[in-house]
Amino acid sequence: METVTKIDRRVIRTKEAITKAFLDLFTQKDLEHITINEIADRANVNRGTVYLHYNDKYDLLDKLIDDHLNKLTSLCDPDGKTPLASELLPVFVYIRDHFLFFSAMLSTARAAVFRKQLLEFVSLRVKEKLDRHNTYSGIDCELNAQFMASAFVGIVEWWIQRRLPHPPEYMAEQLRQLFEKNEVYPTQA
Repeated sequence: METVTKIDRRVIRTKEAITKAFLDLFTQKDLEHITINEIADRANVNRGTVYLHYNDKYDLLDKLIDDHLNKLTSLCDPDGKTPLASELLPVFVYIRDHFLFFSAMLSTARAAVFRKQLLEFVSLRVKEKLDRHNTYSGIDCELNAQFMASAFVGIVEWWIQRRLPHPPEYMAEQLRQLFEKNEVYPTQA
């Protein structure tokens, strides 16, 4: 049983090294110019190890994006009963803790692809939460969700581009206040 644990830890460390190497390269050059050899060299593994875990660099990028969006989903309250600031805080903490990934995704030529996926992800979660509150504010629910998602993604981009000038707690509270001040999100009772 201990052997399995050691293998799992090695696999995790190897994937982390590959991911870090890829993200380092991704911040320096276009995806089209990154090679598997470069990733393997930076990760201190051979090419075959990279191919053992990923089909190609596009598969690696897709899996990274999916993994981070799934982790963000797990931080969201599925019942919609958590106050907004309490729900935003773990999201900002996660973004801070995975700064390299979000920085690479939002500050490169391929940022538009990730930004679109992030916008769709946030918009869907916000719309679900707004639908559960079932309050009529006179604002179309889908438009409200798009507005909030765009505001959230824009603030995250600003925060990352400025290298996290405020702690996650501050960011979550400020965003909550902005949404409530602009009456785009129902105030929790």
